[in-house]
Amino acid sequence: MLIKPRFLATGIGSMPYDDPAYAVEMSLERLSEAPAWPQLPRLGFQEQMNTQYMEGVPGVVIDRRENRVFFDTSSDYLKLLTEFYEGYLTAMDSESGDGNCSAMAISHEFSKGIYAMEERLRARGDKLPFVKVQTVGPCSLTLSVVDENGRSIYYNQEFRDVVVKALAMKCRWQIQKFQPFAEKVFCFIDEPVLSAYGSSTYVGVLREDIVTILGEVIEAIHADEAIAGVHCCGNTEWSILIDAGADIVSFDAFDYGQTIAMYPDSVKALFHRGGMIAWGIVPTSEAIREQTVTMLADNLEGLINHLASKGIDKQTIVEQAIVTPACGTGTMEPQDAEKVFEMTSALSKAMREKYGFERICCSC
Repeated sequence: MLIKPRFLATGIGSMPYDDPAYAVEMSLERLSEAPAWPQLPRLGFQEQMNTQYMEGVPGVVIDRRENRVFFDTSSDYLKLLTEFYEGYLTAMDSESGDGNCSAMAISHEFSKGIYAMEERLRARGDKLPFVKVQTVGPCSLTLSVVDENGRSIYYNQEFRDVVVKALAMKCRWQIQKFQPFAEKVFCFIDEPVLSAYGSSTYVGVLREDIVTILGEVIEAIHADEAIAGVHCCGNTEWSILIDAGADIVSFDAFDYGQTIAMYPDSVKALFHRGGMIAWGIVPTSEAIREQTVTMLADNLEGLINHLASKGIDKQTIVEQAIVTPACGTGTMEPQDAEKVFEMTSALSKAMREKYGFERICCSC
């Protein structure tokens, strides 16, 4: 299916609320064509970005007393990993797998937002154009979570592979949960750590490894015919995400909007295969207090023109554009976050009116 989102509005995930029902209504009201289930870090350590996706992963220790999560690689874990891989193959094998990824389900304890969104959508009884789900990215998780000796688990190839496969299963579990409520599911992989790619902070992190790791999760998303996005809230080498097979490149366009134009050949390849750019043009900082829809629209228009100046068809750019906040709003003041969602919705409407887009276009 070729999708032309035409400035469709969606969100990044995290929200600064402690009431799941309120967060769901905010998402449904402001992101009505593509709501995201809300991640709610204010509800506790278990809903922090890394912790939320570590439930059930072999070797993981979730220390609630110290509010930390790490891998214990010191014990004999052969049996544990053998059982994990057996379950993985039963679910994920391309020829014989049954697709049942419930072994890596996210429980109600670790995500109130998933279940509040599911309950609300079931009560509606209709189908939305899109529902957005999300996971922490395998690069960000493995580079930020350590073993018992304080070493990033990324550098332990055995456990790194487990994390990649566990996240792939968690993506499919989410997709399957929300497919009854949407024509298509977006599944975004959140990779904030990639903004530090190439720096001395992550020595030994190779481009080809990132492409492979991301590609494995993206392949799992595609297995359930969902649309794979990769989000990075800083500057990175955007061609990596495209080479990994992402359908949507999602980035902070408010602060780094011109950087996507540094990779015109990769962007052309993305569009050629029907891919999209999610322009995170609505700031998720105190800068939102000074913004108007007109200011954001002018900013976005300038970035689109800049990308078009690199030899990319402008009509393609605007038809393949999604509008989002720059990043999640989980750390913002609630009133500022509400303005972010209000502005995202209003900007989507304004850009569609400017270009005469009445709706999303989908064709097989």
